[in-house]
Amino acid sequence: MSDKTISIIVPCRNEEKHIAQCLNSLIDCDYDKNLMNIYVVDGMSDDNTREIISKYEKKYPFIKLIDNVKQTTPYAFNIGIRNSSDDYIMIMGARHIVSKNYISYSIDKLKNNNDIACIGGIVINSFENKLSEIIASAMNSSFGVGLGNFRTNNDSEMFVDTVGTPVYNREIFSQLGLFDENLTRNQDDEFNFRVIKAGKKVLSSNKINVKYFVRASYKKLFKQYYQYGYWKVFVNRKHKTVTTLRQLVPGVFVLYLGFLLLSIIVLPQFICIASIPLLLYLLLSVYFSYRLSDGFRDIIYYMITFFILHSGYGLGYLDGIFDFIVLKKVKGDSKKETLSR
Repeated sequence: MSDKTISIIVPCRNEEKHIAQCLNSLIDCDYDKNLMNIYVVDGMSDDNTREIISKYEKKYPFIKLIDNVKQTTPYAFNIGIRNSSDDYIMIMGARHIVSKNYISYSIDKLKNNNDIACIGGIVINSFENKLSEIIASAMNSSFGVGLGNFRTNNDSEMFVDTVGTPVYNREIFSQLGLFDENLTRNQDDEFNFRVIKAGKKVLSSNKINVKYFVRASYKKLFKQYYQYGYWKVFVNRKHKTVTTLRQLVPGVFVLYLGFLLLSIIVLPQFICIASIPLLLYLLLSVYFSYRLSDGFRDIIYYMITFFILHSGYGLGYLDGIFDFIVLKKVKGDSKKETLSR
């Protein structure tokens, strides 16, 4: 039995529907509660979230409520880390429910593999309705998010560039510093890039899992992926490199669509040749949508979802290039910092 301590940091804001299930999954886990500290870092919720957390805080001495007046995700991460002194650090979303062995397996894996600095489990989605199921499936597909993404791993243990619900050796923060508070999105991706750059590994494991409640909104999905693309450029500039090749594809896709529209207006005689890549994209979209769908109507929704994922990320990435590379802005547009929740 391990004697290692762990801090679980749960950033949240207005999660009255899910925070209790999140905390219950941690309370029900198979790890010794005397070795756990749970820091719920709340972004000044104005629903019933804080009242729910306070009830847990009174009942369980290892649960603590901390205010996050800045209301940003990386700031919440860092508040939790600064308030903790445990051997391991786990970051967990308020809409997440972890498997019973999540903490025990993660600590055992990290303790016995010095080359691994971070581990995370596979994602099992829970749906509000049919649309949220389609969005989740598209986000977990190779066509939706590309190969080598932790979301597409369901049946193995593999090294990846980042994971959701990560567990870290505490010492890695002493070596690399904390999360970048300038990043509204991609703060975990950026930190894990530093982890890999330092010669350590990030493991995605099918031995543990986390259930995630998926939102059903195309508007929020577009905003989420637009921000992913936008802030990815900030990360690229910070590290003076492209962190993954797959991040370039959506931007190229959006540029191509712009070129295609221009060719229709200026060079209509070349429209047949210019349309070939779009036709290939649509064929791939139909193929992957068909594989994931339960009927013809679902195919249409999947195709729309794929397009939102790709165009949202691509437009955000191009906007990020303009702001951070062309205009050389030190800070990003504040409008791109608002959460999509």
